[in-house]
Amino acid sequence: AATKLASAEKLMYFCTDQLGLEQDFEQKQMPDGKLLVDGFLLCIDVSRGMNRNFDDQLKFVSNLYNQLAKTKKPIVVVLTKCDEGVERYIRDAHTFALSKKNLQVVETSARSNVNIDLAFNTLVQLVDKSRGKTKIIPYFEALKQQSQQIAAAKDKYEWLVSRIVKNHNETWSNVSRKMQPSPEYQDYVYLEGTQKAKKLFLQHVHRLKQEHIERRRKMYLAMLPQAFEALIPDLDEIDHLSCVKVEKLLETKPDFLKWFIVLEETPWDATSHIDNMENERIPFDVMETQPAEQLYEAHLEKLRNERKRAEMRRAFKENLETSPFITPGKPWEEARSFIMNEDFYMWLEESIYMDIYSKHQKQIIEKAKEEFQELLLEYSELFYELELDAKPSKEKMGVIQDVLGEEQRFKALQKLQAERDALILKHIHFVYHPTKETCPSCPVCIDSKIEHLISSCFIRPSERNQKNLLSDSNIDRINLVILGKDGLARELANEIRALCTNDDKYVIEGKMYELSLRPIEGNVRLPVNSFQTPTFQPHGCLCLYNSKESLSYVVESIEKSRESTIGRRENHLVHLPLTLMLVNKRGDTSGETLHSLIQQGQQIASKLQCVFLDPASAGIGYGRNINEKQISQVLKGLLDSKRNLNLVSSTSSIKELADIDLRIVMCLMCGDPFNVDDLLAPILQSQTYRPSPCGSSSSI
Repeated sequence: AATKLASAEKLMYFCTDQLGLEQDFEQKQMPDGKLLVDGFLLCIDVSRGMNRNFDDQLKFVSNLYNQLAKTKKPIVVVLTKCDEGVERYIRDAHTFALSKKNLQVVETSARSNVNIDLAFNTLVQLVDKSRGKTKIIPYFEALKQQSQQIAAAKDKYEWLVSRIVKNHNETWSNVSRKMQPSPEYQDYVYLEGTQKAKKLFLQHVHRLKQEHIERRRKMYLAMLPQAFEALIPDLDEIDHLSCVKVEKLLETKPDFLKWFIVLEETPWDATSHIDNMENERIPFDVMETQPAEQLYEAHLEKLRNERKRAEMRRAFKENLETSPFITPGKPWEEARSFIMNEDFYMWLEESIYMDIYSKHQKQIIEKAKEEFQELLLEYSELFYELELDAKPSKEKMGVIQDVLGEEQRFKALQKLQAERDALILKHIHFVYHPTKETCPSCPVCIDSKIEHLISSCFIRPSERNQKNLLSDSNIDRINLVILGKDGLARELANEIRALCTNDDKYVIEGKMYELSLRPIEGNVRLPVNSFQTPTFQPHGCLCLYNSKESLSYVVESIEKSRESTIGRRENHLVHLPLTLMLVNKRGDTSGETLHSLIQQGQQIASKLQCVFLDPASAGIGYGRNINEKQISQVLKGLLDSKRNLNLVSSTSSIKELADIDLRIVMCLMCGDPFNVDDLLAPILQSQTYRPSPCGSSSSI
């Protein structure tokens, strides 16, 4: 039957999104007059209303029900505002429904959107009996189910937002268009509405912004200690300054703008500066925050601690230097109790003290070794009676230690006995083999320094000068003295001539040289055995030996030859290049070992400042005392000496080179506190200096 309505021009429905914006949406008004009605929802407000009596409301509803019942249409009782419902009111409403032929009751909340659909579906089922019976769920159970549904939809929607929105500068209008096709967005909007969806979006954007600001803040705070280190590293400058005064001090620093930026608007995290990714300088207003003040205090404390630790290091070093208990070689475990105190342990780790101690030990050990070496030099007479092989007996070592034992410099190495004995043996070896390799100062021996200095200062002649010098007729001739005893000189001269061409020419590096040999085996003071004759100017001398006697002959002959020229104008024989060589002795029955002869030869070569050649392993051909390689080596050396002699002037004759009236002998001691460069500079700066032809690389 039709039911007459007296509520004309009322809206048939409305949505919460349209409140206040009704004019912006389609409006459908209820018609006036008769309207076909299939059923009724009888609503009862179960909340506590102001100035309203629930019993009166229930009486009104009862009268209304009596009127509706006459229509014979289905009726469903709907309890509204159950989210604020009073338990008694709800109970009375259920009692009312039971008293009216078991009316079905649906507990709802429009605000929470709980059971709203259920109320209509229940009425529809009563109207259309063919539909399945609807299960009526109590309000709180429905609320729980709906909350779970909303929570699941919210999680999916938040996941969607987090996947799409990565930047805090995104807008709702742009993002909502992107999300509209997504079921996660649609489900949540259906359950909670667009405004709540927007609210969650804004919360996400705000969270992104805060995270971005926090990252920037952490970056600035991480840079602050570096800025402090660069701008205010001096403790004396800031020790008593507050953070406010330090800010003013920072602004005066030349590199202030390298580390900080002063913004017109503050605070920095409320301005567009948060998005200025290209500028990584620290906003200066960060200094006004509590974390910045804490970092400044930490910087102050760090500087104070560093100063204190430095003071502890100095105090510890002074303890080491002044303590009589710290001797060379004393282990840390023994020394620790004498030099450590509680203050030391408070400020530095023991490993640092151990490092300082080990460096100090290294210094005092080196100093003790140097002083012990001086002691050995002072007692040089102790080593004169040793054999030539410089291997002292156990008894002799005992005598040396007894003599030196009372000396403090000997006692200083008491805990380093093995090293002390090694220094004694090394000193003995140096006494009998005084070379730069055995020098106690090796590898900074003065001989090595001078050799390096001269080799670095020597300037090779230009190609033009070389060409002119090599074109000189005298450079193509080599005059060689061969000095030996008991036929050694004559035999070698014959062997060399056998390697020459028929006209006594010898090939060196692809070039022919005229080779003139003068073997000498007798007294060099006799004219017949003289190194030099009116027709023979020697360019070098090859000295041969195969025994102690022949080696003694070589030494005596060289000394006699040099003595005979001292004081003369033509004294070039003093600087004559010498080469000493051990040759195989046929039928050797003397019992001398090859090692002993080599060792003696090396000592003599060092004394004479000449080149020493090791003996040939096996001669080339029968009867050879020396092989062709050694001969070429000797001749190349003489050729190089001749070329160096010709660097002084365009005339390369030895006679002109011998016209030097000034000879300087300079003695330097290893370890002297003088700079070799400064001492030799006046000589090496001369335009006429040249390497010496005597065979030593430390002579000029």
